Amino acid sequence: MKIAPRLVLAGVVLAAGGLLTACTGSGMGDMSGMSGMSSTPTAAHNAQDVTFAQMMIVHHEGAIEMADLAPSRAASTQVKDLAEKIKAAQQPEIEQMKSWLKSWGEPVTMPGMGSSSPTPDDMSGMNMSTPMPTDSSSMGSMPGMTAQDMDSLKAATGTAFDKQFLTLMIQHHEGAITMAKQEQSGGKDGAAVKLGDNIVNSQTAEIADMKAMLAALG
Repeated sequence: MKIAPRLVLAGVVLAAGGLLTACTGSGMGDMSGMSGMSSTPTAAHNAQDVTFAQMMIVHHEGAIEMADLAPSRAASTQVKDLAEKIKAAQQPEIEQMKSWLKSWGEPVTMPGMGSSSPTPDDMSGMNMSTPMPTDSSSMGSMPGMTAQDMDSLKAATGTAFDKQFLTLMIQHHEGAITMAKQEQSGGKDGAAVKLGDNIVNSQTAEIADMKAMLAALG
Protein backbone atom coordinates (compact mmCIF):
# COMPACT_ATOMS: atom_id res chain seq x y z
CA MET A 1 0.00 0.00 0.00
CA LYS A 2 1.53 3.31 -1.01
CA ILE A 3 1.03 6.42 1.08
CA ALA A 4 0.79 9.81 -0.58
CA PRO A 5 3.60 12.12 0.64
CA ARG A 6 2.67 14.58 3.31
CA LEU A 7 5.13 17.38 3.76
CA VAL A 8 2.95 19.07 6.37
CA LEU A 9 5.88 19.64 8.67
CA ALA A 10 7.63 22.06 6.32
CA GLY A 11 4.82 24.59 6.57
CA VAL A 12 4.61 24.19 10.34
CA VAL A 13 8.32 24.71 10.83
CA LEU A 14 8.54 27.76 8.59
CA ALA A 15 5.62 29.32 10.41
CA ALA A 16 6.91 28.35 13.84
CA GLY A 17 10.08 30.32 13.29
CA GLY A 18 8.09 33.50 12.80
CA LEU A 19 5.81 32.87 15.76
CA LEU A 20 8.59 32.29 18.25
CA THR A 21 10.77 35.27 17.44
CA ALA A 22 9.08 36.98 20.36
CA CYS A 23 10.04 34.17 22.73
CA THR A 24 13.07 33.94 24.97
CA GLY A 25 16.14 34.55 23.57
CA SER A 26 23.21 10.16 7.97
CA GLY A 27 24.23 7.78 5.20
CA MET A 28 23.36 4.20 6.09
CA GLY A 29 26.86 3.77 7.44
CA ASP A 30 26.68 6.88 9.65
CA MET A 31 23.29 7.77 11.04
CA SER A 32 24.33 9.34 14.31
CA GLY A 33 24.13 12.94 13.07
CA MET A 34 26.30 13.81 16.06
CA SER A 35 29.86 13.38 14.79
CA GLY A 36 32.06 16.22 15.95
CA MET A 37 29.20 18.00 17.73
CA SER A 38 29.68 19.53 21.16
CA SER A 39 27.11 18.32 23.67
CA THR A 40 27.35 21.52 25.70
CA PRO A 41 25.24 24.49 24.61
CA THR A 42 26.76 27.94 24.57
CA ALA A 43 25.53 30.64 26.93
CA ALA A 44 23.88 32.54 24.10
CA HIS A 45 20.80 31.09 22.43
CA ASN A 46 17.71 32.44 20.72
CA ALA A 47 14.09 31.52 20.06
CA GLN A 48 15.01 29.55 16.93
CA ASP A 49 17.31 27.29 18.97
CA VAL A 50 14.44 26.61 21.38
CA THR A 51 11.97 25.90 18.57
CA PHE A 52 14.44 23.59 16.85
CA ALA A 53 15.13 21.54 19.97
CA GLN A 54 11.48 21.30 21.03
CA MET A 55 10.21 20.24 17.62
CA MET A 56 13.12 17.94 16.78
CA ILE A 57 12.54 16.04 20.02
CA VAL A 58 8.98 15.28 18.89
CA HIS A 59 10.24 14.46 15.40
CA HIS A 60 12.86 12.02 16.70
CA GLU A 61 10.29 10.38 18.97
CA GLY A 62 8.18 9.71 15.89
CA ALA A 63 11.08 8.04 14.11
CA ILE A 64 11.74 5.83 17.11
CA GLU A 65 8.05 4.91 17.30
CA MET A 66 8.22 3.74 13.69
CA ALA A 67 11.55 2.00 14.15
CA ASP A 68 10.17 -0.02 17.07
CA LEU A 69 7.79 -1.73 14.62
CA ALA A 70 10.50 -3.04 12.29
CA PRO A 71 11.94 -6.02 14.21
CA SER A 72 8.62 -7.89 14.24
CA ARG A 73 7.21 -6.71 10.91
CA ALA A 74 9.97 -6.04 8.37
CA ALA A 75 11.07 -8.64 5.84
CA SER A 76 14.23 -6.84 4.74
CA THR A 77 17.36 -7.12 6.84
CA GLN A 78 18.36 -3.70 5.53
CA VAL A 79 15.15 -2.18 6.86
CA LYS A 80 15.65 -3.83 10.24
CA ASP A 81 19.23 -2.57 10.39
CA LEU A 82 18.10 0.92 9.39
CA ALA A 83 15.52 0.94 12.17
CA GLU A 84 18.11 -0.05 14.77
CA LYS A 85 20.50 2.67 13.58
CA ILE A 86 17.75 5.27 13.78
CA LYS A 87 16.99 4.32 17.37
CA ALA A 88 20.65 4.24 18.35
CA ALA A 89 21.28 7.66 16.81
CA GLN A 90 18.19 9.60 17.73
CA GLN A 91 17.56 8.60 21.35
CA PRO A 92 20.86 10.17 22.51
CA GLU A 93 20.04 13.28 20.48
CA ILE A 94 16.67 13.52 22.24
CA GLU A 95 18.39 13.42 25.62
CA GLN A 96 20.94 15.96 24.46
CA MET A 97 18.30 18.41 23.25
CA LYS A 98 16.34 18.00 26.47
CA SER A 99 19.48 18.89 28.41
CA TRP A 100 19.95 22.00 26.26
CA LEU A 101 16.41 23.15 26.93
CA LYS A 102 16.86 22.56 30.66
CA SER A 103 20.10 24.55 30.70
CA TRP A 104 18.37 27.37 28.82
CA GLY A 105 15.50 27.40 31.30
CA GLU A 106 13.05 26.47 28.54
CA PRO A 107 10.24 23.86 28.53
CA VAL A 108 10.95 20.59 26.74
CA THR A 109 7.70 20.92 24.80
CA MET A 110 6.16 23.92 23.08
CA PRO A 111 3.38 25.44 25.21
CA GLY A 112 0.11 23.65 24.49
CA MET A 113 1.79 21.02 22.33
CA GLY A 114 2.37 18.26 24.87
CA SER A 115 4.48 15.35 23.65
CA SER A 116 2.35 14.38 20.67
CA SER A 117 2.13 15.77 17.17
CA PRO A 118 1.26 19.45 16.72
CA THR A 119 -2.41 20.07 15.97
CA PRO A 120 -4.13 23.12 14.49
CA ASP A 121 -4.90 24.32 18.03
CA ASP A 122 -1.24 23.98 19.00
CA MET A 123 -0.24 26.14 16.05
CA SER A 124 -3.06 28.68 16.24
CA GLY A 125 -2.13 32.01 14.76
CA MET A 126 0.40 30.53 12.37
CA ASN A 127 0.07 31.02 8.64
CA MET A 128 0.31 27.34 7.73
CA SER A 129 0.39 26.49 4.05
CA THR A 130 -1.03 23.02 4.70
CA PRO A 131 -3.56 21.94 7.35
CA MET A 132 -2.26 19.81 10.17
CA PRO A 133 -3.78 16.42 10.97
CA THR A 134 -6.42 16.73 13.67
CA ASP A 135 -5.77 13.40 15.37
CA SER A 136 -2.80 13.65 17.69
CA SER A 137 -3.62 10.63 19.83
CA SER A 138 -0.35 8.85 19.12
CA MET A 139 2.29 9.96 21.60
CA GLY A 140 5.41 11.13 19.82
CA SER A 141 3.97 10.48 16.38
CA MET A 142 5.59 12.31 13.52
CA PRO A 143 4.35 15.75 12.57
CA GLY A 144 2.77 15.37 9.15
CA MET A 145 1.93 11.70 9.63
CA THR A 146 -1.65 10.90 10.52
CA ALA A 147 -2.85 8.32 13.01
CA GLN A 148 -4.24 6.41 10.03
CA ASP A 149 -0.76 6.20 8.51
CA MET A 150 0.64 4.75 11.72
CA ASP A 151 -2.25 2.31 12.04
CA SER A 152 -1.64 1.17 8.46
CA LEU A 153 2.06 0.69 9.17
CA LYS A 154 1.29 -1.31 12.32
CA ALA A 155 -1.04 -3.57 10.32
CA ALA A 156 1.49 -4.22 7.55
CA THR A 157 4.04 -7.03 7.49
CA GLY A 158 6.75 -8.27 5.18
CA THR A 159 7.48 -6.38 1.98
CA ALA A 160 4.36 -4.24 2.37
CA PHE A 161 5.72 -3.01 5.69
CA ASP A 162 9.16 -2.38 4.21
CA LYS A 163 7.71 -0.19 1.46
CA GLN A 164 5.52 1.81 3.82
CA PHE A 165 8.31 2.20 6.35
CA LEU A 166 10.76 3.51 3.77
CA THR A 167 8.19 5.84 2.20
CA LEU A 168 7.28 7.36 5.56
CA MET A 169 10.86 7.57 6.79
CA ILE A 170 11.90 9.40 3.62
CA GLN A 171 9.17 11.95 4.32
CA HIS A 172 10.29 12.09 7.94
CA HIS A 173 13.87 12.84 6.94
CA GLU A 174 12.71 15.53 4.52
CA GLY A 175 10.86 17.17 7.40
CA ALA A 176 13.93 16.96 9.63
CA ILE A 177 16.05 18.59 6.93
CA THR A 178 13.56 21.45 6.65
CA MET A 179 13.80 22.00 10.40
CA ALA A 180 17.58 21.71 10.40
CA LYS A 181 18.02 24.21 7.58
CA GLN A 182 16.00 26.75 9.51
CA GLU A 183 18.29 26.20 12.49
CA GLN A 184 21.33 26.63 10.24
CA SER A 185 20.10 30.01 9.04
CA GLY A 186 18.51 31.35 12.22
CA GLY A 187 20.03 29.57 15.21
CA LYS A 188 22.51 31.12 17.62
CA ASP A 189 23.69 28.31 19.88
CA GLY A 190 26.77 26.68 18.39
CA ALA A 191 25.96 23.11 19.43
CA ALA A 192 22.39 23.36 18.15
CA VAL A 193 23.49 24.81 14.82
CA LYS A 194 26.09 22.03 14.52
CA LEU A 195 23.38 19.44 15.09
CA GLY A 196 21.40 21.11 12.31
CA ASP A 197 24.42 20.86 10.01
CA ASN A 198 24.86 17.17 10.78
CA ILE A 199 21.18 16.39 10.26
CA VAL A 200 21.18 18.03 6.83
CA ASN A 201 24.31 16.18 5.73
CA SER A 202 23.55 12.74 7.17
CA GLN A 203 19.85 12.58 6.40
CA THR A 204 20.28 13.81 2.83
CA ALA A 205 22.57 10.82 2.28
CA GLU A 206 20.14 8.51 4.09
CA ILE A 207 17.28 9.61 1.85
CA ALA A 208 19.31 8.56 -1.18
CA ASP A 209 19.98 5.18 0.43
CA MET A 210 16.33 4.65 1.32
CA LYS A 211 15.16 5.60 -2.16
CA ALA A 212 17.53 2.99 -3.57
CA MET A 213 16.18 0.40 -1.14
CA LEU A 214 12.61 1.31 -2.05
CA ALA A 215 13.35 1.04 -5.77
CA ALA A 216 14.89 -2.39 -5.24
CA LEU A 217 11.66 -3.59 -3.64
CA GLY A 218 9.78 -2.78 -6.85
